[in-house]
Amino acid sequence: MCLAIPALVKSIDGHQAEVEIDGVTRQASIQLTPEVKVGDYVLLHTGYAINVIDQAEAEGTHMLLRELSEVC
Repeated sequence: MCLAIPALVKSIDGHQAEVEIDGVTRQASIQLTPEVKVGDYVLLHTGYAINVIDQAEAEGTHMLLRELSEVC
């Protein structure tokens, strides 16, 4: 099973972006999502942004992941 998690794009430098996930920043490749802009949310899988999503979807997914972590 694969999991892609929502991340907020904080900055872009070429094909790399700094993204934030619940306060943690990471570098991610945006080669698969060249349309992405600072402030967009992306689905991040193994260091690659694979899709641009809206804020509501990102927040909903984060909420579900938090709930899941409380159950496990």
